[in-house]
Amino acid sequence: MKIVVCIRQGLDGEINPFDACAYEEALRIKGAEITLLSMAPESARDFLLRLTRLGARRAVLLSDRAFAGADTLATAYTLSLAIKKLSPDLIFCGRQTLVGDTAQTGPMLSVYANASLITNVMSIERIEEKITCTTRDMGVRSVSLPALLTVERINTLRLPSIMSRVGKIEVWNAEDVGADADRCGLHGSPTRVIRTFENEGGRRKCVFIQPSELKSTVANAIEKGREVPDTVKRSEEKLPHVISVGETPLEFARTVCDKITVIDMTDADDIALKIREKSPDAVLWGSDSRSKELSARVSAMLGLGLCADCTELSVENGRLIMYRPALSGSIIAKIESRTIPAMATVRTVTESRDVIIAVGYGARDSLDGLSKMAESMSAEVLSTRKLVDNGYMPYHTQVGLTGRTVAPPVYVAVGVHGAVHHIAGMQRAKTVIAVNPDRGAPIFDYADFGILSTAEELLGEWN
Repeated sequence: MKIVVCIRQGLDGEINPFDACAYEEALRIKGAEITLLSMAPESARDFLLRLTRLGARRAVLLSDRAFAGADTLATAYTLSLAIKKLSPDLIFCGRQTLVGDTAQTGPMLSVYANASLITNVMSIERIEEKITCTTRDMGVRSVSLPALLTVERINTLRLPSIMSRVGKIEVWNAEDVGADADRCGLHGSPTRVIRTFENEGGRRKCVFIQPSELKSTVANAIEKGREVPDTVKRSEEKLPHVISVGETPLEFARTVCDKITVIDMTDADDIALKIREKSPDAVLWGSDSRSKELSARVSAMLGLGLCADCTELSVENGRLIMYRPALSGSIIAKIESRTIPAMATVRTVTESRDVIIAVGYGARDSLDGLSKMAESMSAEVLSTRKLVDNGYMPYHTQVGLTGRTVAPPVYVAVGVHGAVHHIAGMQRAKTVIAVNPDRGAPIFDYADFGILSTAEELLGEWN
């Protein structure tokens, strides 16, 4: 079986962690002939060669100045040209990179490569005439080969053995793959970053309280939170017509348009047809897995720009302007689309209880006690990414840029350090109470109330 694994080198010089999991899954398939594929400058040669020691027979590096500055759609187009030359049975991609965090390239690539698609793969069950996988939140799925899989962070990439050998590497340029320059790189990218700025969203003035005051503070915050509406900033200028795919993006759609058409979230072919028929100025999607998959496929089918995980929208000079976190949430990018309609997935809030207790890695040893505390106040227990990555909590509990977005009346963060990618998922909470023994923890910059305490000390006061 021929397998291509698409990989990207991260800003730290190492393989993107989602891609590492995809590579490991490919290596576990007996008798597979694996080729690594990456689009990067020629300086990535040594990076790819090191990775071939793990078992890939060869690596293909797509490197040409014409490829520089590509957005997800231009990247998917360029990768697909190499895929067609390599003609694999399976294509493995990590779910997303940590640079863009979009999860778009894989689904887009599946359209250009004419491959079946399964996203958010947690495990491969069997490979026969079809491949069957268990996914993160869409159950067990089976598709025909050739197929493309996007893989979650489900394993650890092996280390090379002492006897391992370096594979061969080939460098292909635009001419080698027959690339259309008008569809490559910055020139061929339908989305453009206008500017970036530091993400200051969600900062609050923290008042420190004692552990014994937690119960009364939570009770007061619940009543206050129920009275405060959850609103998104509205644009003064409006678009003539916007399509909302499903009802979850409606809140965002209303901020930029008064004439909104809601269409059902059916399949990519049907949605693409309706977009052609209705010719809207913008199309908005939710941030759930199904919406992300469909929006990326429709983007490739129609050649439209797609901006992911937008937290705010506006209209300037008749064009949709989209704002989204990037680089794990540390910056906000202001983006426009050169194509009409513009398309965006928006960070929609998932339903939750009045109180959420978010457990961080620092409170991992107190999970049982915090769960009992949550039960006593009918609260929901959620978690940070590090807790999920280390197997303490399931993925569906993860809050943050690559997890859920919540906006409860009360959010109690226990042992949460306060990384920006976590803040992106909880900054719309009405009242935030942070519990951490380290006064310098960033979480206090995003909290209304702070408690300088360990989880164990907090539980002692609560009980």
